[in-house]
Amino acid sequence: MPTILRAGPYRFFFYAGDKDEPLHIHVERDDKVAKFWLDPVRLQSSGGFGRAEIAKMHKIVEQNKAKLKEAWDEYFTD
Repeated sequence: MPTILRAGPYRFFFYAGDKDEPLHIHVERDDKVAKFWLDPVRLQSSGGFGRAEIAKMHKIVEQNKAKLKEAWDEYFTD
């Protein structure tokens, strides 16, 4: 589970087994984990987060989309 980004209380990562899914990122805080598709950026699973936090995370994902996509490509390229 490589950590790609930390922003405030959030950890942005993906699982090693995510390769066969569309490009996405998981966002964790405490015991909650949300999932965002990256192309285009949209929420896939809220993981128990409230609407305000989802909006914050969405903004962070949008701002770091290129970095997140690059990390995905580097990690999953054979």
